[in-house]
Amino acid sequence: MHKLLGITLAALLLAACGAEQPNSSGPHAAAEPAERYEWKLVTSWPKNFPGLGTAPENFAKLVERLSAGRLTIKVFGAGQLVPALEGFDAVSQGVAEMGHDGAYYWKGKTPAAPFFTTLPFGLNAQEMNGWLHYGGGMELWRELYAPFNLVPFAGGNTGVQMAGWFNREINSIDDLKGLKMRIPGLGGEVFSRAGGTAVSMAGGEIYTAMQTGVIDATEWVGPYNDLAFGFHQIAQYYYYPGWQEPGPTLEFIVNKQAFDALPADLQAIIEVASRAINQDMLDEYTARNNAALTELVEQHGVDLRPLPDDVLRELARISAEVVEELASQDPFVRRVADSINAFKAQSMQYHQISEEAYYRARKLD
Repeated sequence: MHKLLGITLAALLLAACGAEQPNSSGPHAAAEPAERYEWKLVTSWPKNFPGLGTAPENFAKLVERLSAGRLTIKVFGAGQLVPALEGFDAVSQGVAEMGHDGAYYWKGKTPAAPFFTTLPFGLNAQEMNGWLHYGGGMELWRELYAPFNLVPFAGGNTGVQMAGWFNREINSIDDLKGLKMRIPGLGGEVFSRAGGTAVSMAGGEIYTAMQTGVIDATEWVGPYNDLAFGFHQIAQYYYYPGWQEPGPTLEFIVNKQAFDALPADLQAIIEVASRAINQDMLDEYTARNNAALTELVEQHGVDLRPLPDDVLRELARISAEVVEELASQDPFVRRVADSINAFKAQSMQYHQISEEAYYRARKLD
């Protein structure tokens, strides 16, 4: 929290430099008492769940400190105020002022929504942040959500996820056929096109569904969260890489009337605190995932395996097909898909001589 406070204070000081000074009748004029605001924030995560659940808690604490208590936010976990996966409507209608979720849960609301979480074989976390904040992505996202009375902000990223937990070996694309798998977003559509059945459900429901055979496989996040949920107790094989979620961006969504009612400095605090939490979550997963993976493999005997190259090639082919079909059916989806693809092409070109070249060099003896 101290690190986050330093980041946000610097940004707020810059914003304050350009702010107009209020009028006063003299150097000894009494200051008006500052108005205080109390907000509610709903999520689809269990209360204080590692990473996903602690991010909105950290956000609320940071906002309260930066605002000197003028804006306090009470965080509600899944089911405490509204059921999981109903945050979009709750915030849109003003039941709560804020939500923390993933945009791919809202593909039934608008077909472009999943693009602002992740695309199969799409942008990684670093690239998603670049696209959103410097590549036109945020402008498109806010245009998409405006009719729903929502203002979105990036609210965290786990980095490249795992492909998931299976009790069947995956040696060819045919091994996916007939499987019922919890896999949301466009990854779910690709999985279904490959012969499986995609099921969408909240995180708190997955363990029981897998244990009782309602689903045969699941993806969730990665070792840090998967260990906390105990998936190693109900599945044998743990596959990578997370082709379906290479850089999943979570979101803070804010009711537009509530946001517009805030004074400019509190609006700035919301923006800067969300930006800080967005980076902080990625830092946390980067620090925690490998230790959790080591425990899963060495202490719990999890069978860690890569997906075969031919399986990945076929999933990539289907992914491109799904995205192109969606883009051909909706002009806004076309704009978003074209923007992402253009950013991905330039990012990949540069990363060949930067990130990828460095990873290869680092492994040289």
